[in-house]
Amino acid sequence: MKPKTPSQSEVTMSELVLPNDTNLLGNLIGGRLMYWMDIAGALVASRHSNRVVATVSIDNITFKHPVRMGEMVIIKAKLIYTGTTSMSVLVKVYAENLKSGNTILTNQAKMVFVALDEAGVPVPVPPLVPQTEEEKELYEEERQKRLAFKK
Repeated sequence: MKPKTPSQSEVTMSELVLPNDTNLLGNLIGGRLMYWMDIAGALVASRHSNRVVATVSIDNITFKHPVRMGEMVIIKAKLIYTGTTSMSVLVKVYAENLKSGNTILTNQAKMVFVALDEAGVPVPVPPLVPQTEEEKELYEEERQKRLAFKK
C-alpha cells in the first residue's frame, strides 16, 4: 500500500449555527457539534483509506467556549496516526463571529476510526508519513499512547 501524507486527507467543514441547532441559552447543542465532528473525522479516515469507516473511539471532547447562534462553525480534521486497520484523527473546532470576523478555538478531540471491507471486516490502511514537525510530534505521541495501551 502506498503511504500518504496528512495533507492528502485533511478536511475542513463549515456550518452555520441556526436556531434549531441551539439550546435555550442560544448556544450550539453539544450533541449537534459531536455529530459534525464525527462526520469530519470519518471523511478524513475514508479519504485516507478509500474505505467505509466506523468510529471506534472519541478520547475526549473538550468544550472550551460556547458557540452562539448565528456564528459559523469551522471544523478542521487531520489524520495524525495510522495503525494496521485504524486511524487517529485530530478534530479542531473554531467559531467565527460573522459580524466581527473574530475566530476562536472552541473544541477539539482525537477520534479513532477503523477501515472496513464490504462485509464489515477491518482491513489494512495505508501508512501515514507525517511531514511537518507538528505532524511528527502528534504521530509519535499517538504511537506512544498505543504502545502504552497494549501493555
